[in-house]
Amino acid sequence: MFEIIPSIWLINGKCVRLKRGDFSTEEVISNNPLEIAQAFESIGIKRLHLVDLDGARRGEPKNYHILEAIAGYTDLKVDFTGGISTDGDVIKCFEFGASTVTVSSAAANHPERFAQFLLSYGREKINLAADTNPADNKIKIRGWLKKTEIDLFEHIDFFYERGLKYLKCSDISRDGVMEGPNFALFRSIRDKFPEIHLAASGGVRGVDDFRRLRDMGVSATVFGRAYYEGMISLQDLEKFLEEI
Repeated sequence: MFEIIPSIWLINGKCVRLKRGDFSTEEVISNNPLEIAQAFESIGIKRLHLVDLDGARRGEPKNYHILEAIAGYTDLKVDFTGGISTDGDVIKCFEFGASTVTVSSAAANHPERFAQFLLSYGREKINLAADTNPADNKIKIRGWLKKTEIDLFEHIDFFYERGLKYLKCSDISRDGVMEGPNFALFRSIRDKFPEIHLAASGGVRGVDDFRRLRDMGVSATVFGRAYYEGMISLQDLEKFLEEI
């Protein structure tokens, strides 16, 4: 079953958009993330990717109040990410209503700790974010502000061998610029790790990109800017949901 997952990026409790993860390009879209989430729910969206950019930069989640509001006033399954580093962070995310959490920096900095998250909370609840620039295929963390020397495919393989089921991968060079997804990158991941449920992120321009990702065997796609800039409407999303 292919899934389309809208993202809401948060800074200071507001919904924002960035280009290529560059915080200097920040634009406030809305002061009411809950209203945006409710609009997605109204046309049949089931899952939301909620990104705490304050948390990603600071190394611990900050926007729990937005998570709590969306989880409390919608039936959306909220996947929360941004600065989740410790068991306490994970527990708190679930207490505030997250259905799943996605971890990036902690998985790169403390791989054994993330492997333990998979064991402790279950592979259905813990997702890995492996975000990269294909120019070097190195993992980027801390809201993409920090480059590591960790190879993308080695990083995925380490956790694949330890039971990882859900992976979100972003080509950060395409995020927020609507130049089209990096189909070659996502195909390579699917070929190397056929059992992983891959959520592709970065570059989506419209419904045709959804269809192409679906047809190549990707499990889900995370999108944002194309919707916020009017390239995809709620009506487009509702119509596509009827296809899947």
